[in-house]
Amino acid sequence: MKLLKVFSIALVLLVSPWALAEKIAVLGVQEALLASNEAKNFKQSLDKELKADEKRLVELEKQAKTLREKAQKDGASMSQEQLQQTRLQFQKAFDEYQRTGQMLQQKRMEKEQEFISKMRPKLDEVIRKLIEKNGYDIVVAKQATVFTAKGVDITKTVVEMLNKQ
Repeated sequence: MKLLKVFSIALVLLVSPWALAEKIAVLGVQEALLASNEAKNFKQSLDKELKADEKRLVELEKQAKTLREKAQKDGASMSQEQLQQTRLQFQKAFDEYQRTGQMLQQKRMEKEQEFISKMRPKLDEVIRKLIEKNGYDIVVAKQATVFTAKGVDITKTVVEMLNKQ
């Protein structure tokens, strides 16, 4: 019974600010950032920058796959030394494939993080302008909502304003 009382009080305290808010908006922050023209340009530029590394990764994958298949297919007819050499070549190719893949993933993540850090002040400015212009009392993350009425989601407006900057 005591737990029910505590839960009820906590629920009232959490919902109270929302109940007092007259104007609420919902925003998909990640969605807005990724849908902007600047994000699209960044993605194209990043893909172009990493194209050679990705091509190298695909080549290493093919090389490792070919060596593994060779060892499996021809292993019985190879001498012990040839089989050992093929397995060693496979292991080297596979290790380089893993290292290259990790390096590429790390590089991509760092570049994306730089982009987000660069875009965050612009996004914050757009959100502040919208709050001032429309008098929102609360702006809620889209991911935290179950349902929103039509016209409450401001993500598209934020994207349009980001594109105008």
